Amino acid sequence: MTFSIVGRCAETGQLGIAISSSSIAVGARCPWLRAGVGAVATQNITLPALGPQILDLLDAGELPAAALDRALSSNGWSQYRQVTVLDSHGRTALFSGSEALGVNHALAGEQCVAAGNLLTARAVIEAMVTAFESAEGCLAERLLAAMHAAMAAGGEAGPVHSAALKVVGELVWPIIDLRVDWAEDNPIGQLEGLWQAYRPQMQDYLTRALDPTAAPSYGVPGDE
Repeated sequence: MTFSIVGRCAETGQLGIAISSSSIAVGARCPWLRAGVGAVATQNITLPALGPQILDLLDAGELPAAALDRALSSNGWSQYRQVTVLDSHGRTALFSGSEALGVNHALAGEQCVAAGNLLTARAVIEAMVTAFESAEGCLAERLLAAMHAAMAAGGEAGPVHSAALKVVGELVWPIIDLRVDWAEDNPIGQLEGLWQAYRPQMQDYLTRALDPTAAPSYGVPGDE
């Protein structure tokens, strides 16, 4: 039903998540990130509260495994959850409950952790980790490479309909937050298209926020 990759760029310290699901609007419920703290993907029969709770615990100094265990223990129904955690130092934790759907798997790699459920095969997750570790480019591109590798390895047992890409850096807000909430076909391809459109404008939007006097003109009414 869902597969995801959580990754960190060792050079920039950026943290990011790419995720896709057969369900609508996966980006609204499952990826949680906090600059300088960590990233959490909570999926399967997801409890969105786990994301902020784990990030709070990481921010308070807990290690990923301890933060994950405390959050799962305090909410109950952990057998239905699948959660991956990556902190700002690249340390990981992962959990797949006994009621995780269908073929499921979770695997940590170098500066990344991937997980999925209702998969065609466990090799889907292994392909994601390998692709992330070997891909070149910025963090967003490496995360998307992992998503494409997952689909090439078989993806989910059924069609996927939504996808999301989210990245945080030094600022308190995400520098990338792109979503395909519903697509009849190829949401990961559509997400890739959004990234290709946003990539050349990303720095401009950061500039607009931090120094409006240096903001470029986009030729819209009132923009001089």
